[in-house]
Amino acid sequence: MEAEGYVVSTRDMADLEFVKKAAGVPDELQSCHTAIIDGYTIEGHVPASAIDQLLRERPAVKGLAVPGMPIGSPGMEGPDPEAYNVMSFDEAGRSSVFMHLPVDN
Repeated sequence: MEAEGYVVSTRDMADLEFVKKAAGVPDELQSCHTAIIDGYTIEGHVPASAIDQLLRERPAVKGLAVPGMPIGSPGMEGPDPEAYNVMSFDEAGRSSVFMHLPVDN
């Protein structure tokens, strides 16, 4: 995120379950990292391009998530990248595809 121009402040937390619940992340969308950016919750390996679009468009959602840790997502580079979805979610925990990231060939 820093390489994409974002100022990043990190805190290691002992109780990630509490952090994720407090941030409104639905159970099925939980991953390894939780961030708050300008009032939106960002969960997992969400690419900067999705966050840029979120902040530009400002949809009525709670946040974005990339569940799991798909190979090819930011920070998870490696052989055999896979296509994955960035999911948006609302206050009620409903989710939908915000952005689809195909495999780069």
